[in-house]
Amino acid sequence: MPRVSPQGSSDEDRATGRALRALLGLSALSLLVRLFGLGGRIFHWDEGRVGYWILRYHETGEFAYRPIIHGPFIQHADALLFHVVPATDFWARFPVAVVTAALPLTAWLLRRHLDDRETVALGLLLTFQPLLLYYSRFMRSDPLVGAFCFAAFALLVRAYDTRRLAPVFAASAALALGFASKENAILYVACFGGAAAVCYDHRLLRAGVDGADGTGSGARGRLRADGAAIREWAADRAGDPPYPVWAGGALGGVVATFIAITVVMYAPRPEAWNALGSVSALVDVSVSTLGDTISELTDVWLDRDGGDRSYLAFFHDIVETLVFGAPFLFAFGFVGYFADGFGLGEAAPRRRTLVSFCLYWAAASVIGYPIATDIQAPWAVYHIVLPLTVPAAVGVGALVGVVERELTAGDESLADALGRIADGGVGGLPHPVRALSDTDRTVPVVLAVLLLTGGAVGVVGLNVDYWNSTEYEDREVLQWAQPHNELKPTMSDVEAVAADNAGTDVLFYPSGSGEFYVADESSLQRAPPGGPAWHSRLPLPWYLERAGADVTSSTPDTPPAEALADAPPVVIAHDESRDELAAELDGYEVRQHPFKLWGEEVVVFIDREALAAA
Repeated sequence: MPRVSPQGSSDEDRATGRALRALLGLSALSLLVRLFGLGGRIFHWDEGRVGYWILRYHETGEFAYRPIIHGPFIQHADALLFHVVPATDFWARFPVAVVTAALPLTAWLLRRHLDDRETVALGLLLTFQPLLLYYSRFMRSDPLVGAFCFAAFALLVRAYDTRRLAPVFAASAALALGFASKENAILYVACFGGAAAVCYDHRLLRAGVDGADGTGSGARGRLRADGAAIREWAADRAGDPPYPVWAGGALGGVVATFIAITVVMYAPRPEAWNALGSVSALVDVSVSTLGDTISELTDVWLDRDGGDRSYLAFFHDIVETLVFGAPFLFAFGFVGYFADGFGLGEAAPRRRTLVSFCLYWAAASVIGYPIATDIQAPWAVYHIVLPLTVPAAVGVGALVGVVERELTAGDESLADALGRIADGGVGGLPHPVRALSDTDRTVPVVLAVLLLTGGAVGVVGLNVDYWNSTEYEDREVLQWAQPHNELKPTMSDVEAVAADNAGTDVLFYPSGSGEFYVADESSLQRAPPGGPAWHSRLPLPWYLERAGADVTSSTPDTPPAEALADAPPVVIAHDESRDELAAELDGYEVRQHPFKLWGEEVVVFIDREALAAA
């Protein structure tokens, strides 16, 4: 395979058609594995919260940005989608699955810096890495911001490699969609800038060492060379003089692209539609949208205090999730770092900036996310795993290269060699045994095979384990506020009863602390919601709202006999109230389910006659 470099020739820049076809196939496979059984896991607490307000937006057409439920991309996407498909768990998660399924294609944008096997390996990791796969099947904005920002990064690399402007505009659009997905897109920009600065500092350091002999080819020479390259590129694209026309026009267009997408995403509805008939009104809405968005972001995320948050506790959780959700990615990343910096087997060291950049990016994320996140949640690790896939892909490519060099003879391809091995080798003796009789050659190949095999088996095993999991045993990767899947068929029965019932359908019976109690249920028709008590019901409001259920709640101090005197066909409470409710609800069947991974359970009473009729 061709060896490539950031300043490679046009021949080096063209990866083989086989690699491109492999990435296209992986993207299609990525979509299939994300869609298969996508609605099988019951909604998480956070999915239920955002999903409920998407249903309200879909019904009323009213939207206003609320930082606490993050960026508007998924809200707009789902609200539009629900005009043509039913509001189910599957379709609510569908946009996230589709966007993240395209991630393997970003590997193609990095092809000048990766050889064919590394490019395909990156596509494989972006398809099957367990943490990426689990949260790509989750209606949350973290996978979206990760996918868009990773694509923006790859597009900027491609723009640098080709000296073309089109990828810069595409990167601006992708980054704007990242900011429209979740506010932590700013952390990606910070990581990009920090990693770029460190990489350039290393570049100057190496240049200084190389020029220590007094030849003038050191750090100052590198600075002059880089400046000359930039000026030459600008002159080629805009003529002489380049800067007044090219710099202003291109930069303005890139910024305008970003702002336009941001305004479209964040503008309130229906105010945005009402402003389309007037230029001045459209300008007013755009300006107020940008100002209000920045102000709300600052108030909610930047001016907040740390409270009782412990950095070490958050850091511990992130490391724990990495250990349980991405152990093989770490192993391959470790191999990739050393293979790229020091060589592996017969391969010479390459010291590619791309590999170092992604390592610094991941390291900064490990250190920074315990500060930036407001809750302890495994999905934060999504943003660490993404950059780690690049050095890990280099590690996979290096290990495959070790095996390939030892298995092939002369110009024989790996496929041919493996085919010959499958046929029994030469003289009845398997080819690997004959070729690897020398211990010095056997050890690295055996280690490479073991790592590759263990990684493949381990990734498959983790994906099978985490697939739609709601089990306590997977708590290192699952977020705490995840109900058990056994609640899902119960909610299907509740929806069926509500659809067939006239009058009040569901009564929430509050606990002693007042959870589940909302004084005015009609207040939930418009944002903001009814406070902590309403949030304690999540994700049930998503299921009840889409069923059109009429919901009420009793006050915390109302005796059970009075609260249940004329009970509706469904009563929901915490498990601590099960016995006192059972005494009053004759003719109801009771179902008890874990409402979180640990520490909380919910009981659902359903009238047997109403259920039979439904």
